[in-house]
Amino acid sequence: MSKRKPEFKRVDYHRYKKLRRSGWRKPKGVHNKARVYKKGKFLSPSIGYGNKSSEKGRHPSGYFEVLVKNEKELVAIDKETQAVMFSSKLGKRKKSQFYAKAQELGLKVLNPPKEA
Repeated sequence: MSKRKPEFKRVDYHRYKKLRRSGWRKPKGVHNKARVYKKGKFLSPSIGYGNKSSEKGRHPSGYFEVLVKNEKELVAIDKETQAVMFSSKLGKRKKSQFYAKAQELGLKVLNPPKEA
């Protein structure tokens, strides 16, 4: 997987609390140093920060996430490229049953139950 991307902060985010919560916005001021890409100022997102096309849509572990709601979906997973993500709609009992089955099949589980 690629290196982590930097957090792209909004200009003057440290001065106003409401700007910390909002995402990045392109600086548009005439004298704005970040707009002119001055060294030491805020980083701006650009095409170079993008992931490789082979890595797009993957979990940081390197696997594709597959949402599992029932046992049929669990059995259909390819253990080489896909990892299990249990649905939040599953109860404690079903989740632990599916977790045991996933361990048996040798699958990677991204959100194991608490008691596992």
